[in-house]
Amino acid sequence: MLIGVPKEIKLQENRVGLVPSSVREVIRVGASVIVETNAGIGISDEQYLAAGAEIVDTADEVFGRADLIVKVKEPQPVECHRLREGQTIFTYLHLAPDPQQTRLLKESGVTAIAYETVTQLGGGLPLLTPMSQVAGRMSIQAGAHCLEVAEGGSGILLGGVPGVAPANVVVIGGGVVGSNAARVAMGMEAYVTIIDKSLSRLQELDVQFGSKLSTIYATVEALEHYVTKADLVIGAVLVPGAAAPKLVTKSMLCAMRPGSVVVDVAIDQGGCFETSRATTHSEPTYVVDGVVHYCVANMPGAVPRTSTFALNNATLPFVLSFVTHGVKLALLNDPHLLKGLNVHRGMITHEAVARDLGYPYIDAKDALMR
Repeated sequence: MLIGVPKEIKLQENRVGLVPSSVREVIRVGASVIVETNAGIGISDEQYLAAGAEIVDTADEVFGRADLIVKVKEPQPVECHRLREGQTIFTYLHLAPDPQQTRLLKESGVTAIAYETVTQLGGGLPLLTPMSQVAGRMSIQAGAHCLEVAEGGSGILLGGVPGVAPANVVVIGGGVVGSNAARVAMGMEAYVTIIDKSLSRLQELDVQFGSKLSTIYATVEALEHYVTKADLVIGAVLVPGAAAPKLVTKSMLCAMRPGSVVVDVAIDQGGCFETSRATTHSEPTYVVDGVVHYCVANMPGAVPRTSTFALNNATLPFVLSFVTHGVKLALLNDPHLLKGLNVHRGMITHEAVARDLGYPYIDAKDALMR
């Protein structure tokens, strides 16, 4: 198997699909690796060469030669046009809010496996978790900065000072993103509330964080009450593979104090605020009805070294499985990896993606056996 690692071309995305230590591991089990020159995060071509990879000058050569493409972000339109039938791409896809990418992947005939829908025994999304941890922690860092007056915020210091109350932070969603956001916000001595619809998850968070964290069961009334009184709201909602529900309406945002901030970590799946639209690290915010919106679609890309190594730790075992068993057998042998199959030779094989975009759904195992 020839594995190709192209340089990411999404705006301000510097992460890389495989680091040299991962390259050594996949070569050890029998693969060959080609890497586009100056791939990312300051790793030199010489480091990849020392690990056994071949360096090539263009993305066209990577896509043109490789059997398996390992990336980080969803393929951009020009990259989709380079994909071909019989080839496999392993990366984040986030297809539900992206009909153009979905159509292009279907038309290419490629096998597309999404990091964000691979599951694990006992539940959870092991390839989304490391980036969710990064994004959750970054959301508070970004939100605290946006609360500064120079950024359009209300001028509140997240942790306050003696004699002055701290900021009121509300986190919608108690999963990996939400719990990591709450952890950092509490560490900065903000007043933190998590809202979630799972009582069992709220109980777990209560045991984990104790009296430092307020936990609230999610209802429309609860969202209206807590969101409108918040200084900073973190959107940490996830429905695996599907578009994020718009839980916070424009009317709720209108009732917030001017200079309040919302950080929509769910923006990769379309966002959970009615007023959300994707932004970039170069222009991360915009203001609607006096509320500052931070909706950067690749938040972990701002800390690419931490993010890349964390992601490689999670993805490497699956890449090794592809090399050892072949893509088809690796998928058929592992029902959790099979959940990552979103598109196969023109067929949509993830139920939530098919439902949200109006395509026929084909069971992943049936698609592979055709």
